[in-house]
Amino acid sequence: GRAEPIRLLLADQGASWTEKEVQIGDWFAGKCELKKTAVFGQLPKFQRADFVLYQSNAILRYLGHEYGIAGSTKEESAVIDMVNDGVEDLRQKFSRFIFMEFETGKEKYLQDLPNQLSPFERILSNNANGTKFVVGDKISFADYNLLDMVHCHLDLDPKCLASFPLLSAYSQRLDKRPKLSEYLKSEARNKRPITPKHK
Repeated sequence: GRAEPIRLLLADQGASWTEKEVQIGDWFAGKCELKKTAVFGQLPKFQRADFVLYQSNAILRYLGHEYGIAGSTKEESAVIDMVNDGVEDLRQKFSRFIFMEFETGKEKYLQDLPNQLSPFERILSNNANGTKFVVGDKISFADYNLLDMVHCHLDLDPKCLASFPLLSAYSQRLDKRPKLSEYLKSEARNKRPITPKHK
């Protein structure tokens, strides 16, 4: 879900964390005390000591600044935010399809998917001809968000990147980052529902 890009970031940056999972049935049935204190009535929740933060993209940005992966200049930071907003647009469409239109709208969704992925291919092409990250010389919090969306779509259709060589190479390159690769293959990750599996 929306916590996965946060996990990708933390794992790749070598962080350790404790996770408390909530069963979706308990959440919607009001059996979870956490729901009463969640600022917007949503998860994920990030907590470090007394500091508490909600909203997945706010958490990603916070961790981006924490680990120095939020851009080296104001311009890089702006592009990272732009890409992250673009990923959020795609995530909204993907979520609507998965939870509301999966049985009836798969063919239409996949037909339109190239239009949704092409902006990211163009963005990659503008930075070192697609050989690095969405911007600059180092990974950013937006890269983790984009990578998660790529994983989700590859799980939906393994051939969806066939006409996007830069995006395909980018995802394969990031998947091979040592700490990230270890996390992607971990049992904790691969036992979660609606989480693409890595071997």
